[in-house]
Amino acid sequence: MDVIPAIDLRGGRCVRLVQGDYDRETVFSDDPVAVARRWAEEGALRLHVVDLDGAREGRPVNDGIVRQIIEAVDLPVQVAGGVRDLDAIEGWLAAGADRVVLGTAAVRDPGLAAEACRRHGERIVVSIDARDGVVAVEGWREATEEQAEALLRRLADLGVRRFVYTDINRDAMLQSPNYEAIETMVAASEAAVIAAGGVAEVAHLVRLAELGAEGAIVGLALYDGRVALPEALAAVRRAS
Repeated sequence: MDVIPAIDLRGGRCVRLVQGDYDRETVFSDDPVAVARRWAEEGALRLHVVDLDGAREGRPVNDGIVRQIIEAVDLPVQVAGGVRDLDAIEGWLAAGADRVVLGTAAVRDPGLAAEACRRHGERIVVSIDARDGVVAVEGWREATEEQAEALLRRLADLGVRRFVYTDINRDAMLQSPNYEAIETMVAASEAAVIAAGGVAEVAHLVRLAELGAEGAIVGLALYDGRVALPEALAAVRRAS
């Protein structure tokens, strides 16, 4: 299982939000590129870079910094936040992103996700972000009427082969992942599931590996030192 450090960008800085709340922000660095290099040096095999401003505005905002990160590290980078159309997807792939993550766009326009997957296969990831099991969009600010599992099944039937599942209530709360929900999502289709939200210790990552998650995105627990990346990578390798 991949242990994937998250680099969340807002106003050009590396930050963490609590449960996606833009008013509950902690700034961890004014130099996101240096943060990316740090995770690379500590053994990361992949980075998850999110343009939080882009997610809120529906267009790339911190794209210059994202491009600098892609150029600075010899690692695959998956890019999320504000990707709303095929031009944006293909622009990120041309810029060197390994994967592009669709969120709101895939929920609003499943045909877009299907066409993107037809063109680019497993380089397209759909992020399913849920609060109490209900999918949220527009930077997690708007609730839909669709259940997360139902959305995953619907999009998997359209050809999506990889998902990020985030339990918004657990995000940056340092409690634990929502194992029951993750197990349900993993079992819902043959598509790969990357878990996000709630990781606070290495044991949580081991449990996610046991549940069949392809990867786990880790944010606050890495930044505040609760999880050391080399230790986490070694523990997950032993559990695999």
